[in-house]
Amino acid sequence: MAATLLAIPILTILAIFQSVLVSRFQLLRGTPDLILLVILAWALQKRVKTAWQWGIIGGLIVSIFSALPAGAILIGYLLSVGLALLLKKRVWQVPVFAMVIAIFLGTVLTHVSALVALLLTGNPISWEEALNLITLPSILLNLLLAIPAYALVGELANWLYPEEIEL
Repeated sequence: MAATLLAIPILTILAIFQSVLVSRFQLLRGTPDLILLVILAWALQKRVKTAWQWGIIGGLIVSIFSALPAGAILIGYLLSVGLALLLKKRVWQVPVFAMVIAIFLGTVLTHVSALVALLLTGNPISWEEALNLITLPSILLNLLLAIPAYALVGELANWLYPEEIEL
């Protein structure tokens, strides 16, 4: 319960930080997605049981800050969390590798859900342009931040879910 409640201020502060400062650091037109990084890093932690809650909270917060149609980011984040949880089961011995895969595919899923939402609302964007100018640069930026995000979120998870010591 505490981990879920802690998600609200953490993800809100990250969303503000992302919209005010991080969005200025663009590669072509792509920017890093701090919320996606934190949500996926949280989902891949061993003892964490609140990954879906963090995905929902993060998706709702980013939907408030975003000009995209309501729910587009939420759907992308939930698909990404599901993928991360699947990777956590399959690639459990190398969680950093799972983080890299989850960030790559999660960025693609989030961008595809946004593009589909734009298409359905009558605001289509060229898929080729979106891929070349937004998605690929965003993947690169997210991958550069993946390992530091995983380490920082791992510290938070260890603090909230201390490992039980057997006597």
